[in-house]
Amino acid sequence: MKLSKATNYALHTMLHLAVGDDSGHTSVAKLAGHQNVSTTYLSKILTKLVKARMIVSVPGANGGYKLKAGWEKISVLEMIRAVEGLPAIFDYCETHNPNCVIQRSIEAAEEKFFAQLDETRLEDLVSQVR
Repeated sequence: MKLSKATNYALHTMLHLAVGDDSGHTSVAKLAGHQNVSTTYLSKILTKLVKARMIVSVPGANGGYKLKAGWEKISVLEMIRAVEGLPAIFDYCETHNPNCVIQRSIEAAEEKFFAQLDETRLEDLVSQVR
């Protein structure tokens, strides 16, 4: 599985909002400039994070985005799913035996991978930056 650039920008945006200044909200221009990405592209990503109820949009000329209350407990997996949906590491072949040892091995690794991402919270990432 390869995560998209959109997911990379989403993860960095969430981290930036978590460690950013305490002004209450950050403009899309500032968030985009921080990552050297267009505001149009980042706005589409931010919309997904808003729909996932991870951040809120502050309207107006001086508006922007801020994390929702309880942001500390958002997992990396939840952030990935907000942008990617439910990613799969392995494309399973439906014509193979359901007890295929390769498929079982990959499924076990996939479960561990997703469990690790689900255990890692935004607050864990913040503590590594500060």
